[in-house]
Amino acid sequence: MKSTMKRTVTFILNEESRSVEVEPSDVLLEVLREKLGVKSPKVGCERGDCGACTVLLDGKTVRSCLVLAIEADGHRITTVEGIDPKSDLHHAFIDHHAFQCGYCAPGIVLSATELLRKNRHASREQIQEAISGNLCRCTGYAPIISAIGVAGSMPCGEKAHSSKKGS
Repeated sequence: MKSTMKRTVTFILNEESRSVEVEPSDVLLEVLREKLGVKSPKVGCERGDCGACTVLLDGKTVRSCLVLAIEADGHRITTVEGIDPKSDLHHAFIDHHAFQCGYCAPGIVLSATELLRKNRHASREQIQEAISGNLCRCTGYAPIISAIGVAGSMPCGEKAHSSKKGS
């Protein structure tokens, strides 16, 4: 007979305190998606290789498919829903057409967010390294890398929109 010992975990999810009952074997990804209805972390490889399930745990990127939900107890979790949609990074991604299908977008946005918090003026190589754990099958990465570079070079709060003069 299988004995389950459910446990209530409490954490801050996108600046809101949340409590949820979990099994000891529940991974954070399934708790976020199935029990809390947060759909931005995607189910991908379920081995931590693709980055589709990336979230920020206390400001650092983690693969939520590899983190047990009980490990998140008492911590801060940020998903893409917790990132300001008016941020420089958001505008740069739009202006550079950085995503096509969008499946990888949440993980890449969170990886870029972590990088730019640490190093606002990251080099191309540092940007490539920061997103190296996020697979994108659509863009070839060039517009993503450009968008992150532009967002990092802007003074905080300045929009990425380029000013085009009329003919």
